[in-house]
Amino acid sequence: MGSMSRHPEVLWAQRSDKVYLTIALPDARDISVKCEGEGLFSFSAVGVQGESFDFSLELFGNVVPEGCKTKAGLRNIICSIQKEEKGWWKRLLKSEEKPAPYIKVDWNKWCDEDDNESASDASDDNIAAHGEDDESSDDDGMLYLPDLEKARGN
Repeated sequence: MGSMSRHPEVLWAQRSDKVYLTIALPDARDISVKCEGEGLFSFSAVGVQGESFDFSLELFGNVVPEGCKTKAGLRNIICSIQKEEKGWWKRLLKSEEKPAPYIKVDWNKWCDEDDNESASDASDDNIAAHGEDDESSDDDGMLYLPDLEKARGN
């Protein structure tokens, strides 16, 4: 009986240095993620009804096993995988065949390459973009910069 396991839906996105896999599995337990240097990624977990989910992928390029992080949320599990070399991968998997149907591109993440942290909140972006030449609005952090310059100048 028992070994019928299923594939959760997997959304993927990349930045030049990382690949993000978002695994759509609400309330998962016993999550296990393995990342091997030559790009083998394997995942298993137990779903809310006690059914087991697992999959493994042979990723397009080499990765840094220590640079693989997993964050489990209520609705999904996000794995960020550090690429061994920076650069865009042509595709997620080593194989040229079409990826399995449960693997989809995560367009939400894909579009906002630069601000994955503060996409929700535009006011942050403004500070980040304009903070440096606009000292009047900024009371703490920026004040140290001119002082440093002065100190260095003498």
